Amino acid sequence: MSNARTARFSRRGLLAAGGALGLGAVLTACGDDDAKDGGADTKGSAKSGPWTFKDDRGTTVKLDEAPRNIVAFTGVAAALYDYGIEVKGVFGPTTTKDGKADVQAGDMDVSKVTILGNVWDQFNVEKYAALAPDVLISTMFDDAGTLWYVPEASKDKIAKLAPSVGISVFDRQLTGPLQRMWELAESLGADMTAAKVTDAKKRFEAASERLRKAAKAKPEIKVLVGSASPELFYVSGSNLSIDLEYFKALGVNFVEPTEEAKKATGGWFESLSWENVDKYKADVILMDDRSSAIQPADITEATWKQLPAVKAGQVIARSTEPILSYDKCVAPVEALAEAIEKAKKVS
Repeated sequence: MSNARTARFSRRGLLAAGGALGLGAVLTACGDDDAKDGGADTKGSAKSGPWTFKDDRGTTVKLDEAPRNIVAFTGVAAALYDYGIEVKGVFGPTTTKDGKADVQAGDMDVSKVTILGNVWDQFNVEKYAALAPDVLISTMFDDAGTLWYVPEASKDKIAKLAPSVGISVFDRQLTGPLQRMWELAESLGADMTAAKVTDAKKRFEAASERLRKAAKAKPEIKVLVGSASPELFYVSGSNLSIDLEYFKALGVNFVEPTEEAKKATGGWFESLSWENVDKYKADVILMDDRSSAIQPADITEATWKQLPAVKAGQVIARSTEPILSYDKCVAPVEALAEAIEKAKKVS
């Protein structure tokens, strides 16, 4: 458990545990390096000639041709899959304990990719090398260019095997990273004029307008963003996270932890004991949908069950690490819009 304990006190460990919310997943980060073997050829019409892409670190990757042996963080791979680009290998939450696809894997067939690591600090470098990777792609949750779920201890070895691309999901609105993933997929040969792709973007825009109208019509509805672990309940602030910054820009009235309370987590969230879970009043609660967090139906704490929003059935799931395709971002926006439309004032 030593690695997990170390990660527990690092900024990256905090984020891995609950994105912008909690510590739970770190406690299970001591898994072995066993990975499911597979491999899927990259689909899409790879463009002929040299490939160049400038990432959000300002780093320009140049290859003789578009990469085919792609390895990516699970959520990135899921987004590329929606655009018709498949990867060889993934790292990050990919399968659940029962072997099913993790929520962050989206529609990918997880049996057809090589899983290099399924939990925090797990990345099988030998298997990565065996894939002969052309490029590694991940997101970034800070402004220092730290690639998400690439272990600190092995990052230098990993970097020597292939160039990397980083897409920032830090302190900006959701539409920015969505556009960047669109550009990346297009550069890899995805058909961005396909009806499935263009229709998804239109549906996202329509959902966003619906949320804007709902928030404007019911500004009194307060939305709290939370995540649950056995010991603590985490309340997220609306800054830094791409989905919450976007929703706030559309007019959603978020419950905000105090700045003083968020200092210990770099501004992301406040940790509350279950006895103090009622510190903030809310009408709707958005709960972390990732496998690292306890889901609402499994929370047994009496203080949780007594919250007005819980008693009113006004609790919905939050895609804490959104899959950056327009298709996957429609449902979370629509769900929040519907929740606000139907919400009763209970706080």
